Amino acid sequence: MNTETSHSFAERLLKSRYIWPLAALLLMLIFNLLLDASFLDIHFDNGRFYGNPIDILHRSAPVALLAIGMTVVIATGGIDLSVGAVMAIAGAVCANLLVATDVSLFTVLVAGIASGLLCGLINGALVSYMGIQPIIATLLLMVTGRGIAQLLNDGQIVTFQHAGFSWLGSGTLLGIPVTIWLVLLVFIISQLMLRRTALGLFVEAVGCNSSASRYLGINDRTVKLMAYLLTGFCAALAGIISAADINGSDANNVGLWLELDAILAVVLGGAALSGGRFSIPLSLLGVLIIQTLNTTIMVSGMPSKLNLLIKALAVVLVLLLQSDIFRKQISGLAGKWRHS
Repeated sequence: MNTETSHSFAERLLKSRYIWPLAALLLMLIFNLLLDASFLDIHFDNGRFYGNPIDILHRSAPVALLAIGMTVVIATGGIDLSVGAVMAIAGAVCANLLVATDVSLFTVLVAGIASGLLCGLINGALVSYMGIQPIIATLLLMVTGRGIAQLLNDGQIVTFQHAGFSWLGSGTLLGIPVTIWLVLLVFIISQLMLRRTALGLFVEAVGCNSSASRYLGINDRTVKLMAYLLTGFCAALAGIISAADINGSDANNVGLWLELDAILAVVLGGAALSGGRFSIPLSLLGVLIIQTLNTTIMVSGMPSKLNLLIKALAVVLVLLLQSDIFRKQISGLAGKWRHS
């Protein structure tokens, strides 16, 4: 009986959505420890914690924010390719207000967040009310949004000096970078909204079958619009902390291709791109896998020309391990090998 119980527990463990992403992250951490025994060391100095784990969390903050919003959009059956451009717009709005006018920090932040919400409103309206395919609607803003940011900056890199604003990107709270606290705050609020209210069920229902959810009395258009508004908010916040971190707005490079990392993190978290199933904690775990992998490549001293190839191979391996079909094929081959 004990053998059957342990076997059943092992089967449930292997089928868990958390086990393979966690195993991938653990393997990377072990590999880094073999390269550098002090990789996970954290020390406190001058009122701040330092160490590779803190650095990984800090550097992953923008993608983590994007992944939270992207998870909800993908859960509704959509996608948002414009989040990188929205980051550039929000950063440009804040930077120009800080440079050109004597306005309060609160006003600057409200303007930056409002620009992201406006972008989310445009995407959501095009997708939910105009019936445009999400990939096309958001691709439009992906292209035009970065152009808008460049117009706001007049084609230049806009720099500023503002201690309060810069604190959001490089400051600390209780010794921990503010960016980590912001991600944690957005995560908790999003998780409460989606798992402690009916909104999460509405999102899953719309993602699984939008037409059927409408017959159940769910306003699928409003749900989709809210999803894109959340993505716009998260992208704007990511743009704000990115601008605050470098004390400037670089419309050409900020957020460039981060939308792909955000989508990849959601996929690593096991979300279905067709909609329905989603998990914000697993998406954030996917973000940590990506950032830890980037750090691993740098720490290992591998040639920079191999970085993207190594990253792609590692991601493919994680995705294969998450595939039930792949694991069954491996188990079948292993069984044949044992009996031969």
